[in-house]
Amino acid sequence: MSSTPNTPGETTTTYIETAASSLPRWVTLLFVVAFALVAYLLYAGYADRQAARKGMDDAERKTQALATELDKTNSRIADLKGQLDVTSQKLGLTQDELAQARSLAQTIKKDQQKSDAKLRSEIAGVQADTSTKIGEVTTELSGTKSEADATKADLEVTKTKLQSTVGDLGVQSGLIARNHDEVEELKRRGERDIFEFDLTKSNAGPQHVGPIQVQLKKVDTKHYRYTVNVVADDKTIEKKDKTVGEPIQFYVKGARAPYEIVVFDLSKDQAKGYLSTPKSAGAAPPASPAPGN
Repeated sequence: MSSTPNTPGETTTTYIETAASSLPRWVTLLFVVAFALVAYLLYAGYADRQAARKGMDDAERKTQALATELDKTNSRIADLKGQLDVTSQKLGLTQDELAQARSLAQTIKKDQQKSDAKLRSEIAGVQADTSTKIGEVTTELSGTKSEADATKADLEVTKTKLQSTVGDLGVQSGLIARNHDEVEELKRRGERDIFEFDLTKSNAGPQHVGPIQVQLKKVDTKHYRYTVNVVADDKTIEKKDKTVGEPIQFYVKGARAPYEIVVFDLSKDQAKGYLSTPKSAGAAPPASPAPGN
């Protein structure tokens, strides 16, 4: 291949173009790929170096920050140590006082323990005494309840025993009591006024029984008979040889129903019984019977 050299530059260009045109295409492509790879590697290395530098910078800043915090912490520790030393010195001046305070506290604690033990013992004693008294009261209440039940039963029996009968004037009487308990039942019923008496035979005159006067004249314990004088409305009525339990009847002024005397117990020169009078006065009563009835 021939060429006419004109100038040196032109000769070189002509040679390269001739050489390039003579190389295969894949070689050219290979050079391009290699160049691109080298360029990528160079860029990647640069990026890694930049990232590493940045990481080192961050680490250095953090290290500096930690160092600053450490300095502050050390400063605080030094301050606390100084304060502790001062406090220790101050405490050292009052060790005797602290020892005295501890001793006093121990003494107070022991005294309190003794006082608590004594108080617990007293409380236990009070509880035991209270339990005993409660037991006694419970027993007494039980006994009282039993007595009340017995009394109630006696009252029920007394109610059934109370009877009515015809008096010595032929008038139907009210309920008749035959002992003190039955008299109390009559009082409780309140149907008539009841005046219990205990007469003694004497010449001293009649005894007051409620609104009237009664004198015991004679007592026959063998036949359960007696004789009395009744003084009412300024009149004296003799009730002779009357029987125990028999209603002695008589009228007083202003009473609609008769007064009644019942003797339920006789002994030597003594008679026990009661006077029964109506609750209110009504029309004038019939004439009193003659003495001796």
